[in-house]
Amino acid sequence: MADDAGNPVAYTALAEDTPVYTSDGQRIGTVKRVLADVEEDIFDGLIVDTDDGDRFVDAPNVGSLYERRAELSLSAEEAAHLPEPTRNPASMEVTEDDIAGDTPGDKIRFQLSRAWARISGKY
Repeated sequence: MADDAGNPVAYTALAEDTPVYTSDGQRIGTVKRVLADVEEDIFDGLIVDTDDGDRFVDAPNVGSLYERRAELSLSAEEAAHLPEPTRNPASMEVTEDDIAGDTPGDKIRFQLSRAWARISGKY
């Protein structure tokens, strides 16, 4: 089965439209998209174009990747229950301005407030 699949490849080299097979040899579709954060080297899974529409395959369910074939660790029966892909939730990055008390302005404001409390006797 892997003889005509070509050499093993990393998820970063997996091409769009590569055929996708189940662990019992059933072709279920083709790779539509590889989901990954390449900068962090995190493979999240595949979006597979099937006869029933797009399906999401989580990375732990992806078995082996080859030049001309992707093999899942799921049987055809299990693959029939793959979910439709959903949008990723929004993400936020925290900046220095989002952290209370840690910016230079916050430190100066705290020191002035403390000095005023001592001068006015409200400490």
